Amino acid sequence: MRETKPELSVVVLCYRSGNFAAVFSRQLKEILEKNHIDYELILVGNYKKGSDNQDRTPATVRVLAQQDEKIVAVVREKEGMMGWDMRSGFEVVTGDTVAVIDGDGQMPPEDIIKVYTKFKSGDFDIGKTYRDTRLDGFVRVVVSLIYNSFLRFLFPRVKVKDINSKPKIIKREVLRKLKLNSDDWFIDAEIIIKATYLGMSVVEVPTQFYPNNERSSFVGLATILEFIGNLISYRIRLFIEKKP
Repeated sequence: MRETKPELSVVVLCYRSGNFAAVFSRQLKEILEKNHIDYELILVGNYKKGSDNQDRTPATVRVLAQQDEKIVAVVREKEGMMGWDMRSGFEVVTGDTVAVIDGDGQMPPEDIIKVYTKFKSGDFDIGKTYRDTRLDGFVRVVVSLIYNSFLRFLFPRVKVKDINSKPKIIKREVLRKLKLNSDDWFIDAEIIIKATYLGMSVVEVPTQFYPNNERSSFVGLATILEFIGNLISYRIRLFIEKKP
């Protein structure tokens, strides 16, 4: 356990990443140390009870944390999906600035530096990427295009290009103000929509998005319908609260 507060807390969503969590953590450590950033890595290796007996992720992140004082393992039985995992990581950060990134290698670890550099260049509340080059397949590209277009139609005040893209870097004080409560994939949209309606500033930088060679995608038809349903529900809620 480290004794000083880090400059940057990086939450890594490692669900079902297995031994790749060690590879990705090493890549992150190298790029952060190369850029002289004092950091902590929060490796979120939550698991589903009874269904993940072959999943090496919880054991992998625990071992990494035991070996390195700059690594914290979050290993809990899942009570939700990606949003719950993200919030469980946010609960233990200690730095004043917080990054979150998927730990599956689709987003290059160098993006943390790109976004953080841009984030620090102005008085921004949130920094993030947008995927201007995608190598993860035609279907995923079309789904993302439809989702982002539908979001901008329902929430015209939201100006970001790519709502779900990570890494996202957020001031810790901003996280407290957002009061996030999504347990599922909607959490990326919740962050940006709430930040927009609170008048917070968001800056984006381009990135390249890679295919996942470690496992199949978790995004299927049910997830897409969930995305759309959440957007409609949230739009109705804001309408009731008289927020255009």
